[in-house]
Amino acid sequence: MRRLLKRFLDDLIVTGDLTITYADGSKVRYGDGTGPAVHLRFNNNHSERQVAFDPYLRLGEAYMDGDIDFEDCDVYDFLAVVFKNTGHNPPPPSIWSRLIDHGRRAAADILDWNTLHRSRSNVQHHYDLSGELYDLFLDPDRQYSCAYFEDPSDDLETAQLAKKRHIASKLLLDDENLSVLDIGSGWGGMALHLARQFNVRVTGITLSDEQHTVSNQRAREDGFAGQVEFRLQDYRHIETKFDRIVSVGMFEHVGRKHFDTYFNKCADMLEPDGVMLLHTIGQHSPPTPTNPFIKKHIFPGGYIPSLSEVVESIEKSGLVMTDIEVLRLHYAETLKAWRARFVDHWDDAKALYDERFCRMWNFYLASSEASFRWQDLVVFQIQLAHDKQAVPLTRDYISNHERAPHRARKASKSAQKKRKASAG
Repeated sequence: MRRLLKRFLDDLIVTGDLTITYADGSKVRYGDGTGPAVHLRFNNNHSERQVAFDPYLRLGEAYMDGDIDFEDCDVYDFLAVVFKNTGHNPPPPSIWSRLIDHGRRAAADILDWNTLHRSRSNVQHHYDLSGELYDLFLDPDRQYSCAYFEDPSDDLETAQLAKKRHIASKLLLDDENLSVLDIGSGWGGMALHLARQFNVRVTGITLSDEQHTVSNQRAREDGFAGQVEFRLQDYRHIETKFDRIVSVGMFEHVGRKHFDTYFNKCADMLEPDGVMLLHTIGQHSPPTPTNPFIKKHIFPGGYIPSLSEVVESIEKSGLVMTDIEVLRLHYAETLKAWRARFVDHWDDAKALYDERFCRMWNFYLASSEASFRWQDLVVFQIQLAHDKQAVPLTRDYISNHERAPHRARKASKSAQKKRKASAG
């Protein structure tokens, strides 16, 4: 197996400077010697066999378990070398890799049904971790989705605020009487931003107990308890219509077998003259299975769609696509900032969980950043409506809204007056 792994790496690594120390102590150098030196060490024969047999799953697990280590570099440096060489055209898989992939696809066809119960369980697996963990690496608003870097020098807090502003501009929130549904409302940051800046009424829904508790607490503390409501509820159980619908970082949990259900339900919930904005991770390649490490350890039930899959279901729902924007490297920069903060707080995360958890989380953040930077992952922002005339004819309104903060200040002052009058 070691011989096959060596041959595979020799064919794969054309550029870069990668050294592998195998379990028997032998060292092999791969690449042309350019770039930073990267050194991976196998600590036992078992990990060599596992990684050779199923690298997409076992590499991350070997790192989690301490069966591999990196010398004078880290896991991201290793993934950078690999992904730069594979790019969008990975080498043909081995016979056993094809068999494993075939088995995973067959299992997915049978098991990947995100029922009401399974959807809640999947969400709780990730989002009901300690809130202290997320405070270690997210911005203070706990925005756990792709930020929007208007300037490459922006820090994470600035970019996350820009993301909320960019999304709000596509929702056309000029009327304070609008009702908004936030599907997958997280810790409440987007819903509270819309209420605070535009004085709209927002209903947020989540399947996470932790997020539900925190978001309602934030609404009360910020004085928005009567204007923003957060529910522990599945989108399939909503029976109300809304003027606007926003969904940020939730569609990745819907599951490909439920795309038609999702968009049909959104069409039912959106008023005839309403506007919806969907913000989701996607891939610019044809449909491929979810990375097995991410699916097993990080986001069970998750699926990253290709645009072709999303469009097909939108067309069936009767909704009209009024705008599509592709955010390319914004998530790579977001993940870079998250991972830097997480690594800086490694000991704090270890105190909450353990070393294995920290390694798992580091591999998740590192591999995700590398995938957005060098492979086929992007973010889609898709604007939808029933009526093609529901939004302006040109895209100028998006930048105009973003450059008109006086509107937000005016709405915010109006909201403050109303809350003070109600409190008095």
